[in-house]
Amino acid sequence: MLLTLFLFFHIFGLISAFNALMTARTSQGATAWVISLITVPYIAVPLYWFFGRSKFNGYTAARKEAEELVAKKLQNIVTQTEKYMPEESSLGIFEKTVQRLAKRPYLQANALELLIDGENTFQSILAGIDEAKKYILLEFYIVRDDKLGHQIQQALINKAKQGLKIYFLYDEIGSYKLSQNYLDTMRQAGIAVYDFHTQKGIRNRFQINFRNHRKIVVVDGTVAWIGGHNIGDEYLSKSKRFGHWRDTHIKITGPSVIAVQKTFIEDWFWAAEYLIEHLVWEPTASEKENKKVLILPSSPADTIETASLMFLQAINSAKKRIWISSPYFVPDKAITKALQLAGLRGVDVRILIPQKVDHILVYLAAFTYFESIRVTGVKFFRYRDGFLHQKVMLIDDAHATVGTTNLDNRSFRLNFEITALITDESFAKEIKKMFDNDFKKAVIITTAELEQKSFFFKLATRLARLTSPVL
Repeated sequence: MLLTLFLFFHIFGLISAFNALMTARTSQGATAWVISLITVPYIAVPLYWFFGRSKFNGYTAARKEAEELVAKKLQNIVTQTEKYMPEESSLGIFEKTVQRLAKRPYLQANALELLIDGENTFQSILAGIDEAKKYILLEFYIVRDDKLGHQIQQALINKAKQGLKIYFLYDEIGSYKLSQNYLDTMRQAGIAVYDFHTQKGIRNRFQINFRNHRKIVVVDGTVAWIGGHNIGDEYLSKSKRFGHWRDTHIKITGPSVIAVQKTFIEDWFWAAEYLIEHLVWEPTASEKENKKVLILPSSPADTIETASLMFLQAINSAKKRIWISSPYFVPDKAITKALQLAGLRGVDVRILIPQKVDHILVYLAAFTYFESIRVTGVKFFRYRDGFLHQKVMLIDDAHATVGTTNLDNRSFRLNFEITALITDESFAKEIKKMFDNDFKKAVIITTAELEQKSFFFKLATRLARLTSPVL
């Protein structure tokens, strides 16, 4: 029996090592997995099949099928969408590059509302739900069975009673505490509810490392919300542990809502295995503003690493400033070098991260990057007024991003994310003003602070960094 088990682990370890060699997205990851799978397969094999893979099986085919079905509905309005595309000659290198990366264009005639913190965000979302006339689409990573969760639930039930179609998608791992009663209550009201089902398919059965980290609300195909907030009381700053929860969302009104809706539909098709009918696919222009917005979804089903390439392009294109706010800072080598080069170019590079600890391993791993990047002029700040969770970037004076993507390996390679890229000087000014207020509540990380850390703390940071591929 022991001999059989011994042979099984070693043979399966070799098979797994070959799989890691052929599919790992980084050479460091491939090397680490191959060595461990061959030398200690008893431990490494289970870990690899739970955490090791970086490709999401099956979703690519489902997305292609959803795109084909949606494309049939969009055929009659392609010319109407084209009229919202900016002239190619008006686009800079940054915009042209991210368009090719996203495989979709910037669209004009959008109105944007910057929503700072939870009260503003959920007041706006609840008002949007109340004003809905046809349908509501919601997708969140975390949904809590708490006061805010019940407020959202009741608002949706009220609209369902009015005859609206409502579709609710959540990540089963992020929302693992969500009660069955919460879900059943919505289903009994006629709301279509599904979990994202990351473990669907025989090859994904034991793969729990992927997450649908997107936060999306779409109302009637004309208004959308995306950003950092999940549904839970802590996002309204009601957590004793975190206190003030610093986060950012945006409300989009205009043609770019169709791109947000398309992303939701692809996720829904994977989870529910049917396409939602009777949605509005004709873009509606804002009468008040004319902002350029590109919606960039990213996922482990992408052919190339969409999220990390977007960050790289932003950092490399910056001439004056690149300010980034992220709750987690565990960059790969490419991002690290890009930040160093930006600092050496004289760009004002600032990274804003939280002072409070959310995930201890991520917090510790971040320390190993500070000094090597700081020496090139990059400044790191720790936000001290509660917990910082926003995912926002400002590039020079015209470009900004708001979305769900963190500056870490998980968001780059393992999560389903969505980011809005905005090219508009007036909106960039709003983002800059928001950053300026955040920096006033932050403290810069100094060399002295890093040098004063104990040997055991530094050892812990190095050990934590080893886990960065799955953080």
